[in-house]
Amino acid sequence: MATATIVSWDQVGPSADGARRGVRQDGGVTLTVLSGPPPDLSELLALYASVGWTSYTRDPQALARALRQSGFVWTARDEAGTLLGLVRGVTDDVSILYVQDILVHPDSQRRGVGRALMEAVLERYAHVMQMVLLTDDGPGQLAFYRSLGFHNTRELVRVPTNAFYRDSRVELA
Repeated sequence: MATATIVSWDQVGPSADGARRGVRQDGGVTLTVLSGPPPDLSELLALYASVGWTSYTRDPQALARALRQSGFVWTARDEAGTLLGLVRGVTDDVSILYVQDILVHPDSQRRGVGRALMEAVLERYAHVMQMVLLTDDGPGQLAFYRSLGFHNTRELVRVPTNAFYRDSRVELA
């Protein structure tokens, strides 16, 4: 299976609508990473449903509002314009960036789409002091984020850090 790797962000450049576009290709797979307005609601619902994130799909209007109010929303699309993946987050563009969601349609996983999205965010926000995200405890997710330079707070020794989490939907302890 072909994977996507970085070609150049500047090869395509900003569009008339202010969105930032980049092209990645390798082995015949070309995808466009695009910053700008979120995809339409039907595309969003299909993508979130494809990865089983039903807490988002139960309330479509809340999902649309969450994406509209995000600090950034970047999508990956193939040459035909099909939505392959999405990353979104919030940031003050100085001290903190929080990646809220990164998801890739199962048919496009393990092809470099998630990496392309995250590398685009890491490049754009390289100057931000701290980048944070929460993820499931699966070995694949942990390895993926480690490969991008993230560290699990459980393993920090030189800079002891604690992460705290609160979820209003469930009893955690």
